[in-house]
Amino acid sequence: MRTLLAGGFDVCVVHGAGPQISAEMERRGLEVVFVGGRRFTTSAALEVVREAFADVNAELCAAIGPGAVPLFGDEIDLYAHRVPGLGLVGEPIPSAPPAIVAALAEGLVPVVAPLAVGPLNVNADDAAAALAVGLGAERILFVSDVPGVLLGGTTADVLGADEAEELIGAGRFEGGIVPKLEAAVRAARGGVRAEIGLTAVLP
Repeated sequence: MRTLLAGGFDVCVVHGAGPQISAEMERRGLEVVFVGGRRFTTSAALEVVREAFADVNAELCAAIGPGAVPLFGDEIDLYAHRVPGLGLVGEPIPSAPPAIVAALAEGLVPVVAPLAVGPLNVNADDAAAALAVGLGAERILFVSDVPGVLLGGTTADVLGADEAEELIGAGRFEGGIVPKLEAAVRAARGGVRAEIGLTAVLP
């Protein structure tokens, strides 16, 4: 990221807090349930989500330095459609929230916690893709604990959107890579260069 900033690029960071949320929910005796890689979110879970997002947001801002601007999606008018069957979870609408636009115009780094107005819990990858399309970003990079999209044990260099959707529909992937890949497809089709680690996703 520092290389991009040094090169004069605008950078917006969107983060989640998955491990922290799950750990705290378990500590409080709350059931942790995922559906298609997305967290089923009750009102009690949403309290944990907000707290975990606040902690991670503060850590990231401290790591980035004085140019970081902490932002919560539900406070900057990030809107989403509520997703049936997932509780208080939303599918974000592509947008360019004024607070993000203003921060970028000042050469700052917006650090966005993916809550939407409601509030609704939003998958960080979905939020990043929606903001990338809405902001007209040139590139979106999905950070993962794997080197890219694995096909047959090998990291794919390039994956087309249609092929990705076919593979997802066929059940070739499971867990967190599913929403990440779905988000990359939406970003690519929205005109943004999308990459998951070493894998480029093309429209």
